[in-house]
Amino acid sequence: MRALPDNIVLTTLVLCCHVLAAEPSADRPPNVLLVMADDLGAKELGCYGHSRHRTPNLDRLAAGGVRFETCWATPLCSPSRVEIMTGRYGFHTGWYNFIGRVAAPTYLGAEIYTFGDLLKSRGYATGLAGKWQLNYIQQQPRMILDSGFDAYCVWAWEQLPADAKFEGTPRQRYWHPAVIQDGKHLPTTPEQYGPDVYSGWVIDFMRKNKDRPFFAYYPACLTHSPWDPTPAPEHPGQKTEGGFQANLEYLDHVMGRLIQALDDLGLRKNTIVLFTGDNGTGKSGKGTVTELGVRVPLIANCPGRVKSGVVSRELVDFSDFFPTLAEWTGATIPKDLPIDGQSFACILRGGEKPGRDWIFSYLG
Repeated sequence: MRALPDNIVLTTLVLCCHVLAAEPSADRPPNVLLVMADDLGAKELGCYGHSRHRTPNLDRLAAGGVRFETCWATPLCSPSRVEIMTGRYGFHTGWYNFIGRVAAPTYLGAEIYTFGDLLKSRGYATGLAGKWQLNYIQQQPRMILDSGFDAYCVWAWEQLPADAKFEGTPRQRYWHPAVIQDGKHLPTTPEQYGPDVYSGWVIDFMRKNKDRPFFAYYPACLTHSPWDPTPAPEHPGQKTEGGFQANLEYLDHVMGRLIQALDDLGLRKNTIVLFTGDNGTGKSGKGTVTELGVRVPLIANCPGRVKSGVVSRELVDFSDFFPTLAEWTGATIPKDLPIDGQSFACILRGGEKPGRDWIFSYLG
């Protein structure tokens, strides 16, 4: 499992830091920005060796931090999302498959303890934007709030509130997106692009909470199909021709905006940025119980806190994020909560520790 096939390149989450940096003070732990791309396998990013995809912002994050060669999610989004949020495998949560299918619940129960709950217990402001897709929000508008988040702005997926006045289908995630914000329909226009709405909300959330520790969780809609035309960053007012590459490169553009916002707010050196993907690339691994289906990027970056320029071959899977966030933020995991993951915070700091002998993935 440690040897990587030549035709598979992993995308890693990079965390940037200088060795002499001081640890966060007890009264102000570091902020966390966790971005999870939709349907993005490790092989797609330039920093993992792709020769055509232009991902300069993610490549810079990787070069300035820690990039893991082997990070495993699950082959489909719902079990991956629950695993990363809880630090627990499907046999502890019941989530083996896509929501509503065999071996998967129809919604994420409020009794499930998430990393939102964990960081709230440490005094963090918690916000979520992008793709939730763990329940029908119209039927359970408090579900995200009950899962540990103070506020949210998400794609409606299937259902909008009954009183929403919306011309189109709630399945529109990109142009003229169907959006629910804190239980209410957020009107949009045909000229609005979903990833700009969601990432803009994240930037606003970070700005509003810049004077306290915050946890911004951004499970992005990109790069899931349909691979519609995207805005053309170099030609304002115009669109690209679309396709997977254009969608990936716009995701990279969004990452650049998020990092620039942290710089503008003066928060860059006190914010741990994590980037990953929920499963393999659509039509190129997703849904298959193979390494192509489960190996995803993992890049982490935080100037002054995490070792720079590290490429780690230690094994990591999605259950490891929860205990890593606990260690980095000083949050206490409830004693009666069984956690399957192991913290990789030591590796991010440039230290050495015995690695995992195995990592695990599954599909109902």
